[in-house]
Amino acid sequence: MAEQPLVRVLGIRHHGPGSARAVLAALEELQPEVVLIEGPPEADGLVEYLANPELQPPVALLAYRNDDPAAAAMWPFAQFSPEWQALTWAVGHGATVRFMDLPAAIVLADPAEEDPDLLELAEDPESDEDRGADEDRGADGERMRSDPIAVLARAGGYDDPERWWDDVVESRRDGDPFDAITQAMAAVRESAPPQRSPQAQLREDRREAQMRKVLRAVIKQGPRSIAVVCGAWHAPALSGKLPPATKDNALLRGLPKTKISMAWVPWTHSRLGLWSGYGAGVESPGWYHHLFSATDQVIERWMTKAATVLRDHDLPVSSAHVIESVRLADALAALRDRPLAGLSEVSDAAEAVLCEGRRPLAQLINSEVVIGERLGTVPDEVPVVPLEADFRAAAKAARLKPSATERELVLDLRTPTDRRRSVLLHRMSIIGVDWGERVATGGIGTFKEGWAVLWQPELSVKLIEASLWGTTLVSAAEYRLSQRSDDLATITQAISAAIVAELPGVLPQLMRSLDARAARTNDVLELLAALVPLVEAQRYGDVRGTDTQALATVARGLLDRACAGLGAALGGLAPEAAEQARERIDDTHRVVPLLPGAKQVWIETLQTLLDRADLPPGISGRVVRMLLDGGQVSVDEAGDRLHAALSVGSSAAEKALWAEGFLSGGPLLLIHDERLLALVDEWLGELAEIEFLDVLPLLRRTFGAFSPPERRELNRVAAGVERAAISDEPEIDLLAAAGVLQTIRSILTPSSTPAGAERLGSVDGGVHV
Repeated sequence: MAEQPLVRVLGIRHHGPGSARAVLAALEELQPEVVLIEGPPEADGLVEYLANPELQPPVALLAYRNDDPAAAAMWPFAQFSPEWQALTWAVGHGATVRFMDLPAAIVLADPAEEDPDLLELAEDPESDEDRGADEDRGADGERMRSDPIAVLARAGGYDDPERWWDDVVESRRDGDPFDAITQAMAAVRESAPPQRSPQAQLREDRREAQMRKVLRAVIKQGPRSIAVVCGAWHAPALSGKLPPATKDNALLRGLPKTKISMAWVPWTHSRLGLWSGYGAGVESPGWYHHLFSATDQVIERWMTKAATVLRDHDLPVSSAHVIESVRLADALAALRDRPLAGLSEVSDAAEAVLCEGRRPLAQLINSEVVIGERLGTVPDEVPVVPLEADFRAAAKAARLKPSATERELVLDLRTPTDRRRSVLLHRMSIIGVDWGERVATGGIGTFKEGWAVLWQPELSVKLIEASLWGTTLVSAAEYRLSQRSDDLATITQAISAAIVAELPGVLPQLMRSLDARAARTNDVLELLAALVPLVEAQRYGDVRGTDTQALATVARGLLDRACAGLGAALGGLAPEAAEQARERIDDTHRVVPLLPGAKQVWIETLQTLLDRADLPPGISGRVVRMLLDGGQVSVDEAGDRLHAALSVGSSAAEKALWAEGFLSGGPLLLIHDERLLALVDEWLGELAEIEFLDVLPLLRRTFGAFSPPERRELNRVAAGVERAAISDEPEIDLLAAAGVLQTIRSILTPSSTPAGAERLGSVDGGVHV
């Protein structure tokens, strides 16, 4: 009979630096021939890539369904993850590595495909009455399974599970905690009631059945020693004598499967625990990375990092600050009866000393050091879907590397590199992978674009989802644009996107859709909504190298049709519809100058609206202001129309809407024309209290849109107008009135004047009280 191999179960905490150190020490001592790790077995073929130095954590194993890439699961690893250290140790020492959890093909399969007879294994044998009586007990069981560390912490007298684990495991520098962890978890499991959800309990049982199945198969192969790295909760189920395989095989028999693919993908510290198969989360990855990587003077090195962050933000922090913060952290640890200063102690000390009690600076340290965002890297030879391979090539050509730190780019489209970057970011946005977001550049030209770029791990999943639409960025983006045909505005937005993303192949199809849709619509507002992106797209012809003459022709046709029916479409609109129509008119007025030969047609259309009695007040005021700014209406005529709109015959709300439309072009008109300012001031002064309260929200919206310098200047001018009005009143001769003032004073003042009271007298020929 073959000798049974030595099996050592290492129950760990996912992403625990103390666990990672202990795992390395145990592996060095045991020197196992086989290392089994909790994870999907489909990842066995990806272990070989750990030998490539370009595979740098944090990274994740990504599993996704071939027929539905949106159905995905991820297993992330950091430098301080025990599983990662076990993987790298095994590869470096030539040991065999196998993953032993449920296959991803089962995890991602549709539960509806499962044989109903198998679900009988999950049925709770208790009656409804029994389940109701055990509801609280079931809740305790869920807590024990979801966070057994919290249960052990409470048993040890800790109110904070993180602190307990940090003291017992994470802060340890020597010793082997695994036997003690297995025993503690066995005690917790014995006292834990079944889960309240039978399906959740069944899934846990199946996972452990699969782990035992893999372990049995490896034992039969006859290695001398085996190391099993798994979550601490599962350690008792894999230790000692394994139960017969019959029940485990029954649990795993007939489970539905689906075809899946797996790959390594970059991950970030802030996303650790997200998408994972085990649900582990880390709130302080930067701190844990430091605990794992710092070999000595842990607190001193940590405070130095925090001080460096503050100095990088031009904040004065000296070496004396660092020394005192270390002393305070050690003192807090002693006061709290901890073996070493933990995260709470160093954070409190840093806030008190380095940040001098300023919470925003402490939050800065938390963001850049405690979390310490990092983005892993994956070598190009790792298998990926064709679309991701094309993306990597495009990003490399554009010299745009994914980063977990947000940065702003101002691209000059006249340079080849910046133009490639712009095209790449636009194409990514079209397929739903929002790597970048447009930001203002402060200019109005077409040769510059502003982007805020930030790579997040979930974008890897979205990129795989987008592979259903094409194998390259061009084909996927063109397919997505070709499907946008809901309305005119959607089609023209797709045309605009095709121009800036340099996708000329889809333009003919979009133009045909636009012609067909435009021929069937008589909605003027829809025509205006479609016009704006079309006009903006055609102006990119020079910089993008695309012939946009056809776009300009179509845009002119849309404008002519909209102008013909604009007056009738605006008559008698309800307030909400009128506000939407005014926005459409504003957008059109903004882009019409960009369309050759179209400005005059638009101006003539606006002039026909001036005397329409059925025009909503907000639109009427806005039209007057547009024509005034364009020089088609004189200041005197605009003043007369303003005076008429604010006179009797309309409600206070209608007057406020007219004023809002008129003033939405900015306050400079009032600042430079005292007559118009006086008209508005007079109208406001004549409002009754109830009327003023009714129109106050509109007034706030109107004047709140002005910039602070504009409001200050408007107040200054308004005060000057008020003083001028007061100066028109007859002046009072204070010397001649001195006797009258004395008499009034004697009437209003008691006979005995208190010491220090003001007296009437002559000062420099004047009178003061």
